[in-house]
Amino acid sequence: MSSSSNDNKTVGSLRGLVPFLWPYRVRIGLAVLFLVLAAVSTLVFPTALRSLIDQGFVAADPGNRVMALREHFFLLFAVGAALGVFSAARFYMVTWLGERVTADLRNAVYSHVVEQSPEFFETTQTGEVLSRLTTDTTLVQTVVGSSLSMGLRNGVMGLGAMIMLVITNPYVMSQVLGILVLVVLPSVYFGRRVRKLSRASQDRVADSSAIAAEVLNAIPVVQSYTQEAREARRFDVSTENAFGTAVKRTRMRSFLVAFVITATFGALLWGLYQGTQAVLQGKISAGHLGQTVVYVIILVSSVAVLAEVYGDLLRAAGATERLMELLRARSPITSPANPKPLPPARGGSAVALRDVNFRYPSRPQHAALSQLTLEVKPGETVALVGPSGAGKSTVFQLLLRFYDVSTGQVTVDGVSVQEASLNDLRHRIGIVPQDSVIFSANAMENIRYGRPDATDDEVMATAKAAFAHDFITALPEGYATFLGERGVRLSGGQRQRISIARAMLKNPPLLLLDEATSALDAESERMVQAALESAMRDRTTLVIAHRLSTVQRADRIVVLDAGQIVEQGTHAQLSAAGGLYARLAAMQFDMQVAS
Repeated sequence: MSSSSNDNKTVGSLRGLVPFLWPYRVRIGLAVLFLVLAAVSTLVFPTALRSLIDQGFVAADPGNRVMALREHFFLLFAVGAALGVFSAARFYMVTWLGERVTADLRNAVYSHVVEQSPEFFETTQTGEVLSRLTTDTTLVQTVVGSSLSMGLRNGVMGLGAMIMLVITNPYVMSQVLGILVLVVLPSVYFGRRVRKLSRASQDRVADSSAIAAEVLNAIPVVQSYTQEAREARRFDVSTENAFGTAVKRTRMRSFLVAFVITATFGALLWGLYQGTQAVLQGKISAGHLGQTVVYVIILVSSVAVLAEVYGDLLRAAGATERLMELLRARSPITSPANPKPLPPARGGSAVALRDVNFRYPSRPQHAALSQLTLEVKPGETVALVGPSGAGKSTVFQLLLRFYDVSTGQVTVDGVSVQEASLNDLRHRIGIVPQDSVIFSANAMENIRYGRPDATDDEVMATAKAAFAHDFITALPEGYATFLGERGVRLSGGQRQRISIARAMLKNPPLLLLDEATSALDAESERMVQAALESAMRDRTTLVIAHRLSTVQRADRIVVLDAGQIVEQGTHAQLSAAGGLYARLAAMQFDMQVAS
């Protein structure tokens, strides 16, 4: 692709902001009106100045000169007052638009990103998304709320000054236009270089954000391996790369600004020199010269500002392009246009996986599940066991429809998960993940996340059932205690019981327990196991556990290995069979005896 087409594509990406600007077209119209009125007020000033000089000083009768001067100065003040009022109104309108459009854009990008499937987050770093939500939207805000307005205002003023110069002094205007052509052509060339470096600079900043987000979310691991200095150096290298790219961009833009200002200043001096010669030769009046000089100042300063604004537009174009890339991302997992309703679940949901083959998009060469067929009856408790990588968690991912199967079918209550509404499907499923998630909120709101409309009494009753009530009430502010980011103020077992209470509050007909008791000590495990057994009544439960003691009372145990079912039966049957389950049980028993 050529450099020119790349540049056009990037500048054209600003059109992506149109849907966000369109709802506020009335305010945009008012902003443009005030902008034009402010520009016209500025353009009227040189004419009023010419009248002051020619009629107030030179042509006025000495006896009436004081009155004439007073009238002309009053006229100049009226022009200045109008300029102040219209400029203030323009500033308010465009600043409001900048803040509003930026907020809408941020909300749209965030709402879109949180709807993406896990496949999206396999290839996109969280820090990259955060950089686009903050740095890039700030650049867009600068353009919409400031630079674009300045560009339009100076465009109107420059065009008006040019027209007035053509009318009042075409000879000077022809020379000034020639100089401006020499200014514009190099500006376009350097502007393209600035745009490319701006996009590269934003990408390097995003790299730094991605590193910081990754490390800050893993501080205990970083510190336990004493890798603070190494991570600091890695971040330092990233920020130095961003700094180096920013310096290149700034150097190029500085050269562009220096060139434009020098050239426009030369044009101003040339126009002033030509005007003074015309006055000395008696071709124009002193007022005419003053008017010409001010119009030339307005014209060349407008060009200088437009060159600066052009650089801002190029940076915002790069930022908009990055934001539009996020908004264009389409999740492969969406609700069908006409979803099939799920039948009422009585006594739990029926689950079936038939001839399922699946490969993760990020690992297409490795089969996660191969020809897997599994049926679970309503109210049945089925445990999935097997070595790491056997496909246990993949079954959960497919039931929640985080991914679609390669071939085969997954159904819940007789309806294919691909034919059901995502909202209806996931509303029917409760999950307790292996890594319990605690939000930056208090204990009450963390549990209520399972059912936002639940009352305080319902939340506390569920916490009691999950054996979380006692430790919550022992916290400094009880249920109102802020739990810290990712629940850093709680132990692993406490976090897990909060997560279990959240799932129990949702009260779904299908419960997925992924190592639900792995973070608990023996006493807590006993209490929570009792709570889970109570929660499992009248619902279907799928349990993943490496600790076989937690699944011995399951109705059925399904043993997975390399994405296939190799055994299934009760604990007693599988132990007697002498297969994979028996070997896993023997290994755990030997470890327990050794400990």
